[in-house]
Amino acid sequence: MFLSSIIRRVILGLAATAFVTTGAWAQAFTVGDIEIGHPWSRATLPGAKVAAGYASLKNNGTEPDRLVGVSAEIAGKGEPHEMAVTDGIMTMRPLKGGLEIPAGAEVMLEPGSYHIMFTDLKAPAVEGEKFKGTMTFEKAGTVEVEFAVEKPGGDDHSSNGG
Repeated sequence: MFLSSIIRRVILGLAATAFVTTGAWAQAFTVGDIEIGHPWSRATLPGAKVAAGYASLKNNGTEPDRLVGVSAEIAGKGEPHEMAVTDGIMTMRPLKGGLEIPAGAEVMLEPGSYHIMFTDLKAPAVEGEKFKGTMTFEKAGTVEVEFAVEKPGGDDHSSNGG
């Protein structure tokens, strides 16, 4: 009985620590009616020329808005992109005219889908660090954000340098 009580306390303590640690990386930024939740990127491998950025974009307004521009201190260029698989072939393209965020909706920028493509890297994205950037919306305006850099890996293009 005593041992199971100790084990239960240890498990609860670890779970609480994991929650607090994960929450420490979670950041939110707001501009106009747009909420930007947890901007992040994966750490880049040595020699990588590109990186990808992710976040949630929530439009609390009554009109649609668009993510039309992105920049980051580590990159020469940033732009909204879309990745899709059609007939087993992966395609990736910049979103001409930006990414629409419908009124009252949330759009996820995530691996394998919509994302921010950072090209012409001037510096690596280093795990455990953050890098500054901006996001510009057609109606809401421009906001400074910080991208938390998480561990490398995964099956999207950001981990392989191209």
